Amino acid sequence: MRALHALLTKYAIPFIFELAITMFIPLRKSLSFIPLCILCLALKPDAASFIPPLGRMNLLPARTLWVWERPEDLRTLDPHTTAIAILDRTILLGHTATVIPRRQSFAYPAGITRIAVVRIEAPGFIGSDLEEPAADLILDALADPNVAALQVDFDARRSQRAFYVRMLRDLRRRMPSELPLSITALASWCSSDDWLGGLPIDEAVPMFFRMEPDRHYVSPDLPQFRIREPLCMGSIGISTREQHSASLAGKRIYIFPDRGWREDLPLITENNLAERTSP
Repeated sequence: MRALHALLTKYAIPFIFELAITMFIPLRKSLSFIPLCILCLALKPDAASFIPPLGRMNLLPARTLWVWERPEDLRTLDPHTTAIAILDRTILLGHTATVIPRRQSFAYPAGITRIAVVRIEAPGFIGSDLEEPAADLILDALADPNVAALQVDFDARRSQRAFYVRMLRDLRRRMPSELPLSITALASWCSSDDWLGGLPIDEAVPMFFRMEPDRHYVSPDLPQFRIREPLCMGSIGISTREQHSASLAGKRIYIFPDRGWREDLPLITENNLAERTSP
């Protein structure tokens, strides 16, 4: 079906209309082409070629707090300036796909923007044909119609990237078209590495904290650590108690609490920054 749509979209419709115009086909004959045109327009676009509208994530607040597996009370947050990205579930991949639902409760103010986060963990081998089952488990996180976006968190190894790409394409094809799709990204994916281009996602959030251990031993300003991937340029992930030299100006900022928000919430200022202190 995807291949048929691509061929019809690329060749059939332009050929039909050009032929109708240049050859002056009578109306009664050209009517025979209408069913084919309707078929072409009715087919759902292939997610592999889907390009999300630019700037959809910018409609959300510029600062987002990651809410991981801890009991949290975030009722003091201002919904006008801050969103929350809530870990909804963790999916374990091996020979099968298993889901671990969120166990810890949390509280938040009415009207705050919420992003559903699904963490994927795959310590080794991923069984064949698990793309669809994994996407099924991720889509279950969208049961709440008030979720503003979906984010997938997966530190995919090089050998797991092909699986991840196929799963993201299947996920994008099946999730609501108006819902933004975000992923977290190792900072190296956005700089020295090059494999995110063309993914049907709205953003990739480069994580500028302990997810990149090599950065603790060299300057993050070296050319090989500069962000080059366009999908990574609109946002950044930082933590509350680690230094970083990346510019935050004009970016959507995701903040991870090193000690949980019960301790770290006072470190957040109204300038969309995290005040870094010694651990």
